[in-house]
Amino acid sequence: MESDTCDLSEGMSTERAYEAEPVPSLSETITARSLAVSFVLGVTLTVVAMKISLNSGFLPSLSIPACLLGFYLSRVLIRLLEYMDVSHLPFTRQENTVIQTCVAACTTIAFSGGFGTFLLAMGRKSAGDDSVRYDVNVEEPSIPRMIAFLYLVSFAGIFIIMPFRKVMIIRHQLTFPSGTATAHLINSFNTPHGATQAKLQVSMLFKSLAGSLAWSVFQWFFSAGKDCGFKTFPTFGMEAYRQGFFFDFGMTNVGIGMICPYAITLSMLVGSAVSWGFLWPYIETKEGDWYPADLGSGSLSGIKGYKVFIGVSMILADGLFNFLSIMFRTSRTMTKRRKQPMSSAGGNVNQPFQHLIGEGPDMEQQKTAKSFDERRRAQVFLRDSIPNMVTIGVYILLAALSTAAVPILYRQLHYYHVALVYLMAPLFAFCNVYGFGLTDMNLSSTYAKIAMLLFGSWVGLKDGGVVAGLVACGIMMCTLSNGGDVMQDLKTGYLTLTSPRAVLISELIGTAFGCLINPTVFWVFYKVYKTGGANGGDIPDVPYARVYRGMAMLSVGQEGLPRHSMLLAKIFFMLALALCMLRELASRWEWRVQAYLPSTVAMAVAFFVPPDMAIGMCVGSLVLWLWERTDPVEERMLSSPVASGLICGDGLGSLVSSLLTLTKATAPICIKFLSRGDNEKLDAFLAKMPAT
Repeated sequence: MESDTCDLSEGMSTERAYEAEPVPSLSETITARSLAVSFVLGVTLTVVAMKISLNSGFLPSLSIPACLLGFYLSRVLIRLLEYMDVSHLPFTRQENTVIQTCVAACTTIAFSGGFGTFLLAMGRKSAGDDSVRYDVNVEEPSIPRMIAFLYLVSFAGIFIIMPFRKVMIIRHQLTFPSGTATAHLINSFNTPHGATQAKLQVSMLFKSLAGSLAWSVFQWFFSAGKDCGFKTFPTFGMEAYRQGFFFDFGMTNVGIGMICPYAITLSMLVGSAVSWGFLWPYIETKEGDWYPADLGSGSLSGIKGYKVFIGVSMILADGLFNFLSIMFRTSRTMTKRRKQPMSSAGGNVNQPFQHLIGEGPDMEQQKTAKSFDERRRAQVFLRDSIPNMVTIGVYILLAALSTAAVPILYRQLHYYHVALVYLMAPLFAFCNVYGFGLTDMNLSSTYAKIAMLLFGSWVGLKDGGVVAGLVACGIMMCTLSNGGDVMQDLKTGYLTLTSPRAVLISELIGTAFGCLINPTVFWVFYKVYKTGGANGGDIPDVPYARVYRGMAMLSVGQEGLPRHSMLLAKIFFMLALALCMLRELASRWEWRVQAYLPSTVAMAVAFFVPPDMAIGMCVGSLVLWLWERTDPVEERMLSSPVASGLICGDGLGSLVSSLLTLTKATAPICIKFLSRGDNEKLDAFLAKMPAT
């Protein structure tokens, strides 16, 4: 009997290939083996996720590497158990789904936990020279407080979204594109053909990882001093290098460029050209006129003020437009589906699972099921009962605990502020998840920014409104982001016949892992790496921390901004809004120009990060483009593992460098690049030195 386990269109039956296999029980799905593999992969991929989040401010989905590595490592462990003659359970796609869910829940906290955004935005490094004004608006990162905060706020969103699972997955049949793609990948891996393909992909991933790790360690030997190493190679000349335009030989950016769409990469390059190539050099010529000349690079009253507020205005414009657009599309889609007759499928559901669906509130599945796959999946999805009153009660309990404890951790926020956040969260969570299922866009950060602006302005600058807004933002982001992720994982579970109860437990275990692993990994990066610029006051490596700090300052009314900064912010806000509208119209009417319109958010991110990141991403996109032209079949199958390996290897190389730094080891060689004039001066100086 043939199967289309690799056919995403489901023109043939996927579940026919697994019809003879019984659905494993909960104890056969969540095993000690799956938890051990999940923990190992959680630690490994968290290093990667943290590196990406701190460098770029966003986190691409790591679900594909998680399910791929989970499949391979589980098979290796099974081979080891067989060699030792130890009895074991067979490895199933349901166990693969559990591993993927645990690892994804763990690594996602690298972004939703605010390590590259709101947590660092509270610190003195993000505040820069302005932190001396109001100490109440500064809270330095602390690992015990980070762990306590994450455990308090990370679980509520998982429970509040569970009552909507049947509405989202069964009734409205939302797509959740990333979750669907992950499910089809898991289904294909666990067939004989899929196992061969997975083995090839994993082999390529580990080769890429080993090469990236070796290259990262090799570079360390030449970095014995300030501005030493290959990362300072002036690729396009010394003048371009001074403005940040060079290739830094970092494999993380190359890997990200291979994962991101071409439009995102090119948009960042355009943003870098506009900001670092034109706007910032022009504003620097106004030093002493528009802003005082004696300010440090970290002051919002200087050049940093222009960078922060112009970039923030563009992100706010894009967020506002997308929020309104998705709300409109969501409401329109819900209205259309509500008007559709529920009996359009007729009565052809009397074979073979009709008795398992039955009558009652889930009758809509009986009426809409059209295929063997849908009936089979609905049977498993609806079989496990998770009472809504239980999940709602747990949400209320967690919200009450957080309401009492969060003001102890952050005194700027009072208990009634926290309670109001949790009262708002269920409505936002439903809207966010529904839009997520339609568009694959998780807008939890947009809703979180609304909470930041609301509570920051409520508390005020002198009473710690900056920190209060950032904490409220963090609560909302963790709640909504984790809620969106669990619904996406439920979609994956639905397509792989994994029970919702197993998905829920896996999500809770992965989140518990992440609340401990992520702060630990972050602390290594935070303590070892110098996150400041040349003077230690700027944070080019953590761009979104400045974005969130700037938004929080806007919410409380920042004083002492440089001249024309708000005027420029308003101008770029309107330009970004116009660009969003033009892009939407071009997409709707299918204009040819739509392929050449840049992404507003990607351009705004480039206003904060130096151009070398965009250049590295462009190198990755160029590699992908050339590969696609020469061998498109191999590119589709292997490009994602290669990109993941580059990112993983560079992340592990960063960890190795961190450990070497902690042991006070120093590189033996310094490579430094000088202009011809500086080199002549150096030669003349050395000529005057006495011979040794």
